[in-house]
Amino acid sequence: MNIKKVFIAGGTGFLGYYSALKFQEMNIKVDTIALPNELNSLDWFPKQIGLKFGNLFEMTDEEIISLLQKENYDAFIYALGPDDRVVPNAPAIDFFKEKLVTQCVRICDCAKKSNIKRCVVLGSYFSYFDKKLNGKLSKYHPYIKARILQEQEVFKLADDNFEVMFAELPYIFGTMPERKPLWRESFLSHFDGMKAIYFPSGGGTAVIDVSGVSEGIVAITLNGKSKHAYVIAKENMLYKDLVKLMMKASKDYRPYKQLPAFLCAIGAKKIENEYKKQGKENGLSASKLMTQIQNKKFFIDPIPVQKELRYSELGFNGGKDVKESIIETIKACFPERY
Repeated sequence: MNIKKVFIAGGTGFLGYYSALKFQEMNIKVDTIALPNELNSLDWFPKQIGLKFGNLFEMTDEEIISLLQKENYDAFIYALGPDDRVVPNAPAIDFFKEKLVTQCVRICDCAKKSNIKRCVVLGSYFSYFDKKLNGKLSKYHPYIKARILQEQEVFKLADDNFEVMFAELPYIFGTMPERKPLWRESFLSHFDGMKAIYFPSGGGTAVIDVSGVSEGIVAITLNGKSKHAYVIAKENMLYKDLVKLMMKASKDYRPYKQLPAFLCAIGAKKIENEYKKQGKENGLSASKLMTQIQNKKFFIDPIPVQKELRYSELGFNGGKDVKESIIETIKACFPERY
């Protein structure tokens, strides 16, 4: 299908912003929507991207359909919703189902009713691994369970006139104007007050720069097959190497020590209990995270997906060098140290 114009739900956010820029590089017109309270804080936002204001979560179906029908959009990109770093009130599954499943299905259905032909939803690579592990992860982690339900329910919208694809995304690095990266608060802060950095031994993850994510989103939009989920990555890193690089970039010279996963799980259980006292629950069970995820190699071979999505024809290479991106990202987290 010839894609000439797309609407990005979440285009002023980290992933949506870079996706909008990449679509424009491909001579595809982009519109997006920002929250009304952002009206006076987006002077930096590129003027060539069509910017509307409103809250899709609070708008009625009729209002969303009216908004989308005003233009002949060929594709709809859904880049909204919380990620696994959010710790909501218990039970967490209720929060994540509402934000990631119910609202996503409703808004994507509005896109379908607006006669948009293609829809790409941004998801998590945890869905990819949960499917490989026959549901082992979604059994214990509310966030992953909601992501699996999200794919299942949104795929039900697909038919001959509405094609639906998912981008399953791993650890993402990069910076953007006027926003501080979340890595300091959501990851590095867990090590505050420790004399050393303790991490389960043996694990690793796929990583990517945000430029690579934007390539993946554009490639899926142009070349993806309906009811397919594409896991997008650039390279793989052991947590040992990743965390050491992050600590070095943040000028933190504490030693890095690997421990058996079960010992890390004992410490993580204390975090869970503290949240429980506050009436909150992790989207990723902190203790199971140590024994099911961070001690495993969640690695991705990016080449098959890149071939299927015809990266070479599009002039894509998977994005910026990730190690350079990690250093730049962490420096931006700690500007006072530079």
